[in-house]
Amino acid sequence: MPEIKKYSLDLAGKTLKIEIGKLAGQADGAVIAQLGETVVLATAVMSKNQKIGADFFPLTVDYEEKYYARGKILGSRFMRREGRPSEEAILNARLIDRSIRPLFDQNIRNEIQIVTTVLSVDEKNDPDVLAINAASIALMISDIPWNGPVAAVRIGLTGDKWIINPSFEERENGLADLVVSVSSDLKINMIEAGPLNEIKEDELVKGIDFVEQTFKDLANFNKKISGDFKTFKAALTVKTADAELKNEVAKFLNADNALENAIYEKDKSKRVNNLETLKIRMKEFFAELGEEKIREAGIFFEEAIDERVHKNVIEKDRRPDGRKLDELRTLTSEIEVLPRTHGSGLFQRGETQVLSALTLGSPSDVLIIEGMVISTKKHFMHMYNFPPFSVGETGRMGAPGRREIGHGALAEKALLPVVPPKEKFPYVIRVVSEVLSSNGSSSMASICGSTLALMDAGVPISKPAAGIAMGLMMEKSPNSKLQNTNYKILTDIQGPEDHHGDMDFKVAGTKDGVTAMQMDVKINGIDTKILKEVLDQAKKARLEILKNMSKTIDKPRPNLSPLAPRIITIQIPVDKIREVIGPGGKVINEIIAATGAAIDIEESGLIFITAENEESGLKAKKIIEDIIKEYKVGDIVAGEVVRILDFGAIVEFGRGKDGMIHISELAPYRVNKVADIVNVGDKVTVKIKRIENGKISLSLKDAPR
Repeated sequence: MPEIKKYSLDLAGKTLKIEIGKLAGQADGAVIAQLGETVVLATAVMSKNQKIGADFFPLTVDYEEKYYARGKILGSRFMRREGRPSEEAILNARLIDRSIRPLFDQNIRNEIQIVTTVLSVDEKNDPDVLAINAASIALMISDIPWNGPVAAVRIGLTGDKWIINPSFEERENGLADLVVSVSSDLKINMIEAGPLNEIKEDELVKGIDFVEQTFKDLANFNKKISGDFKTFKAALTVKTADAELKNEVAKFLNADNALENAIYEKDKSKRVNNLETLKIRMKEFFAELGEEKIREAGIFFEEAIDERVHKNVIEKDRRPDGRKLDELRTLTSEIEVLPRTHGSGLFQRGETQVLSALTLGSPSDVLIIEGMVISTKKHFMHMYNFPPFSVGETGRMGAPGRREIGHGALAEKALLPVVPPKEKFPYVIRVVSEVLSSNGSSSMASICGSTLALMDAGVPISKPAAGIAMGLMMEKSPNSKLQNTNYKILTDIQGPEDHHGDMDFKVAGTKDGVTAMQMDVKINGIDTKILKEVLDQAKKARLEILKNMSKTIDKPRPNLSPLAPRIITIQIPVDKIREVIGPGGKVINEIIAATGAAIDIEESGLIFITAENEESGLKAKKIIEDIIKEYKVGDIVAGEVVRILDFGAIVEFGRGKDGMIHISELAPYRVNKVADIVNVGDKVTVKIKRIENGKISLSLKDAPR
C-alpha cells in the first residue's frame, strides 16, 4: 500500500482536508477532499495513446452523485440506483470543466477524464466547489501535463457583508451567490453567479477582491501538495507544426486578400459560405500532398482566422460585421406571437432569434426535485432548446444535452430575482425558449424573450430583465500563452468572435443591477481591472436592450390571459384541514366533482383553488368557507329539515353542519306533534340558541320571519 498523506487548510474558519494515497490507487491522480462532513473523491486519468483522427482536445469531466452520500434511498420506486446524471450534476460537471480546460495544451490528443464522485454530503457544505479544488490537486499530483493549479471559492453577500463559503441557508437567504475560480497567477478564469439580487457592478468586483487572500492560500496549498509528490509530467507526442506548409497556407489565404474578404461579411450565412468555399479551394490546391497534410492545413486555416480576427480588433477596432466595439446588433421585440399560449415573446438580436412561450399552471404542477444535494419544489422553470436547424445544420433531436441544460439554467437564474414568489403569485410558471436562429448569445436572447413572454402573460414581475454576451481579444506574447496587456472588449459577440475570441462573458440583469453572470475564458484569465471594464460596458448594452424592449411592452399586462386558469387562495385554520378533506378524501372529491376545480391544500392551511373560469372557482371557495365557518350563538342560518324526531327536528345547514330544534322551540305556543310544524325537506330559517360540546341547539320561533 502506498503511503497515505494528509493535508489541511483553514478556509474561512472551516477546515479543508485533503487525503492522498488511500483510495483509487490506479488512477494517475486521486484525491479525497473533505469540508465538514462533505466528502468528494476526484480522479484524473489520461490514456496512454492518442485518439486516432481527433482534431480536438478530448477532455471529459464527469460529476457523479451517489445517493448513499445523503444517507437516503432515492430514485424512483422501480429504479433504486443512480441512472443518468441529474441537471445539478451536469451543471457541476460544466463548472469543473470550465475551470480546468483553459489550462491544458489544446493540442493534446490523448483522452483525459476527470471524475469527481460525491461520497458524503452534509447540510452545510456544497460539494461543487470542493470538487473543483479536488480535481485541481488530482491533476497537480498526476503525470498529466497541465498548467495548473486552479483555486475555486464560493462567496455570498448577506446584507452588506461578503462571506466565504456560505452555508446552504446563508445562500438561500443572501443577496448573492458566486463561484469564482482563478489560475495559478490569480487571474480569474471562471465565474458562475446567480441568482443575484440586482447587485451593482462595483459591488461584484468588491466581492471578488475580498476573497483574494483565500485564492492565494488555496493556490499555495495546491503547490505545496504537488511539491511533495514531485511527479514528472508525461512527455506527450504533440505533432510539430510543418512550418513550410504553414507558410504555404498563409500565402494561399493572403493571395488577393482571400481570407480577409471571406471573414469580413456582415451576413452570417454568406460568411460561412465564403469560408467553406475558401477551405474547399485550399484542399484542392494542396490535394497532391495527401490527406494528412490536408488535415494539418485545415488546422492552419483555423489559426489564420484566429490571428486575423485578433489582429484587426486589437489594431484597427475592426469586427467581422463592421460594428463598433461597443455596438449592439439590430434589436427587435414582439409579443402575442402565439394565439393559444398564456404569454409569448419573440426577441431577435442580429441573426440570433429566440421564441419564448409561457404556460401558467396550478400549484400541483410544481416540479419536485429530489436530488442528492437539492430537495425542493420549483414554481418557476425555464427550459432552453437549441435545434440543429438554428445554425443551418442537421443533427440529433431529443433530450437536451449539457449545453442546453447549462444555458437554460443560466437564464432561469437571471429571471428568478424578478419573478414573484408563490405567496404573491401562486401559479407555477413554465417558460420554454426555442432558439430558431443562432449567431451568438442565444442564452442571453432567451432571457429577453422570456421577459417579454412574462409581461405578455400578465405575470407581475418586479422589473424587466435582459442579457448580453461580452467578448475579449487579448494580444498574446510571442511564443507564449501568457496574454499581454493589450486587449479590446467586445459587446454582443457573434459566431467568429465567440469561436476565435478569448472570453465569453454573459451578464444579465435589470436596470438596477446584475441578476446572473457566467464567464469562460480560453486564456489564463483576466484581472479585476478588465472585469470592471467588462461589467461597465455590459451595463451600457443591457440598458440599451431594455429600452428597446420597453417600446414593445414596458410592464406586465394588468390582467392574466383569458386562457390561463384562475387561482383563488384561502387561508384556513390548520385544525380545519381534516374537515375540508373529509374521511378518505370524500369531502374534497365532492367539491372537485361539483365545481370542476382543482384544489391543493398545504400543511399551513393555505388552499389553492385552480379553475378554468372564475365562476367555478368562487363556487368551490364558497363551499369551503361554509365547511370551515365557525358559528356562534345568535347567528341566523338557513337550512333543510332532514329528520323528524318525537321531541324535535334535525336541520342541516351550512356544509356538513346540523343542529336540533327542540319541540319547545318550534313555535311560540305549545306544539303537540313536530310534524304539525315542519316535515322532512322543508326549508327553514333558524336561530342558533346554544352550542355545547359541539352540539348545536336551534330555535325556529326566535328566528326572524
